[in-house]
Amino acid sequence: MPTAVTLIRSPSLAGSVEYAYAATAPADARLIFLAGACPLDREGATVGAGDYAAQAEQCVANLRTALDEAGAGLHDVVSTRVLVASTRQADLVTAWRVVREAFGDHDSPSTLLGVTVLGYDAQLVEIEAVAAVRD
Repeated sequence: MPTAVTLIRSPSLAGSVEYAYAATAPADARLIFLAGACPLDREGATVGAGDYAAQAEQCVANLRTALDEAGAGLHDVVSTRVLVASTRQADLVTAWRVVREAFGDHDSPSTLLGVTVLGYDAQLVEIEAVAAVRD
């Protein structure tokens, strides 16, 4: 399925061969703004307490569900913001690896942030996203 999103890589920026620093969506695309995907199960309980990778996996699963219900998929994501409740870079990298693997070749622009606290008890990871589709 063709995507409305075009990833842009710049040979002038570090890592541009393996990372898109920008993305565009055409004027006729429907934009989808997703709330932060949290590591919650169907009952609303936080999954993977203390485990950055497990929480990132649950966030990606919930993001996929929200995208699907909006008529989109990961390949339609224009950009993401990955929030990780930690001051340790290694924890951020752990969460990022899970997200990066889930997106595969569709390496949409993303910002990875360490934050002090997130909204749910024991929550360590949250993923925000914007997607674009043509109906």
